[in-house]
Amino acid sequence: MQYQHNFNPTISDEDVFGEIVKEKDFIGYYNLVFGDTLKYKEYASHVVQKNIVVIGIGGSTLGTYAIYKFLKHSKKFSKKLYFLETTDPIDIKSKVENIDLNDTLFIVISKSGTTIETVSIFKYINSLVKCDKNNTVVITESDSKLNEYAKANDIQSFEIPKNVGGRFSVFSAVGLLPLAIVGMDIDGLLSGAKEVYDSFFDKKDVYDRVLKKARFFVEYKNRFNINVIFSYSSRLDGFNKWYIQLWGESLGKVDINSSRQGLTPIGIIGPIDQHSFLQLIVEGTRDKTVTVIKVEDFDNHLKIPPVKLEGLGELDYLDNIEFSSLINKQADATIESIHNLSDIPCDVITIDSVSEKSIASLMYEYELLTSICAKFMYINAYDQPGVEAGKVILKQKLESNK
Repeated sequence: MQYQHNFNPTISDEDVFGEIVKEKDFIGYYNLVFGDTLKYKEYASHVVQKNIVVIGIGGSTLGTYAIYKFLKHSKKFSKKLYFLETTDPIDIKSKVENIDLNDTLFIVISKSGTTIETVSIFKYINSLVKCDKNNTVVITESDSKLNEYAKANDIQSFEIPKNVGGRFSVFSAVGLLPLAIVGMDIDGLLSGAKEVYDSFFDKKDVYDRVLKKARFFVEYKNRFNINVIFSYSSRLDGFNKWYIQLWGESLGKVDINSSRQGLTPIGIIGPIDQHSFLQLIVEGTRDKTVTVIKVEDFDNHLKIPPVKLEGLGELDYLDNIEFSSLINKQADATIESIHNLSDIPCDVITIDSVSEKSIASLMYEYELLTSICAKFMYINAYDQPGVEAGKVILKQKLESNK
């Protein structure tokens, strides 16, 4: 008797862990935590420009922006970091008008080297200022067209490893170089990521919570198909955007049985969105999980002053409360209100401080979570055929206009 099947029973945590361990041999982002930062710091030490402009899109910018956004109000950086990441002409023009292009280093990032949006913006910049080895650096794959351009013009280039996808590339040159140039502690970033790496692969705290969370998301994906991150700090707005790309582009796939899979990411900011989206969470359809992210120490002691406002005396209990305390109490109130309902899956992540280590730990853990969800779902987290199809169509449309 011969027998064939395509059954896919739920796999165990040990099986998934084994698959992740195997994957480390050919998926490069896992091992970026062991990277050598010396070359980035050495290059950064010779940059004289005050403005740093990253030209890229998606995975080339979102991770770097997430880290910079989280830290820029607590760190004194010697240089300003800007991102040109959209072909919206109003956005391009308004940003460029506010940057001294003659005192700017341009960092052009494209893994493939032929990203239409990136090359289009770079062409525009070249029409305004001469881009050469003195004010331009390239980050791309070693055999890309962009790297050929860099070599032909004697422009310094840094490599994106072929086995590191764009949305998983923040701890490569993509993120480390621009962040090193503005004065960030990139060793601290890798230290935070490596702590998570060690905890997971040594089967400690991260292993337990990430596998449990991933398994729940996948086993209940037909009921709770929307995953909401509720970040209680505007500093995490960049992280939310990065998460949306990471989650959406990695998990929206067709599995080995040709079934369409996907978990829908939503990133919102508290307390702003607790006056809007929270209504949908609390009384809307029970199709959402909620992850609340809090910051324990905001590194800011701004207080509500004891100003007397006629007619509003009943709110004087707000006097002298730190805004950081207020926002965390708002987060706690949201968490308690959700828990009281008992039918909305909710977890809470508390970041201990505003530091390189803490944001890197959070981001690396979400990269692991994404990979593990993909294993449970029997999909490839690292390709993006749906996006590639759109790129082909765009190229055809643009070529047909010539």
